[in-house]
Amino acid sequence: MSFLARPAVATLVAKAMQQVTVRAERRSGGRGSAAASHARFPEFPHRIRELTIPTSIAPARATVYLPASDEPAPPVHVNFHGGGYVMTLTELDDPLCRFLAAEAGAVVINVDYVVAPRHPFPAPPRQAYEVVRWVAEHGAEQGWDGGRLTVGGQSAGGGLAAAVARQALEEGGPSIALQVLHYPPLDLATNARDKRAAIARPMLRPWMADVFDTSYVPDVRRRADRLVSPAHPSDTADLKGIAPALVVTAEYDLLRDEGERYAERLRKAGALVEHHEVVGADHGYDGQDDDKAREVYAVIARHVREVGAGRSI
Repeated sequence: MSFLARPAVATLVAKAMQQVTVRAERRSGGRGSAAASHARFPEFPHRIRELTIPTSIAPARATVYLPASDEPAPPVHVNFHGGGYVMTLTELDDPLCRFLAAEAGAVVINVDYVVAPRHPFPAPPRQAYEVVRWVAEHGAEQGWDGGRLTVGGQSAGGGLAAAVARQALEEGGPSIALQVLHYPPLDLATNARDKRAAIARPMLRPWMADVFDTSYVPDVRRRADRLVSPAHPSDTADLKGIAPALVVTAEYDLLRDEGERYAERLRKAGALVEHHEVVGADHGYDGQDDDKAREVYAVIARHVREVGAGRSI
């Protein structure tokens, strides 16, 4: 076991990373990463309202992005940000949320969910599921159609979206028309040092996995849980009936193989809508490459729009 994979050490490092991020944003005087995210894709309007969603874990703050359409009850998409289940990077998904609201014609709910180490597994996926269930049940009073519901996320958020879809399958709802899994971690049971990327120095490094995975699931034995590692061979449950999925992987990503494995598993269950690989891209590519981001966001928006309109994909 590496030094950073010790739970006490991983917790200290994760908390330090969180504090550094918060302090850097404060020192920027409003010119930090959040402001940079808001400045991207200026052609898409920033029409939002704030919302707090009650859950058994903790209240979940969310930003609601409103589409420009006049539809009285548009479809709704719930988004979960990335950050290794540790970092609160909600604002980094602002460009994606604005893009989807405009191009898919959906209300987009960007969720500020609880993170480790304060809230380790199973708190985040349980809260995420309860958020989605609440969104499905409260559409009439909130101004969206909870019966036309999609979920998705980037990186750790994609892992949470997969966990939400799994819980919805097991608990009889809510009905999810599409799950969007964007370069998700789907196998924490396999040590990052045993994973291989297509390039020598991918963005994700084993030391990051030591900190993030240990903070999120300190007990190594629990990392094979179906809500953590649905791409691990130990999860053999029948997924027939799970929400249809768009799986997006990046060619150079350390997580590419597990994304491909899960896509194949979903295909066998009749639940894979599309597996889209982003050529020449690494993990988190869309935070830096506007051209590739636009290309892939357009793919996501098309799928969300089509299921929101009640059309098969």
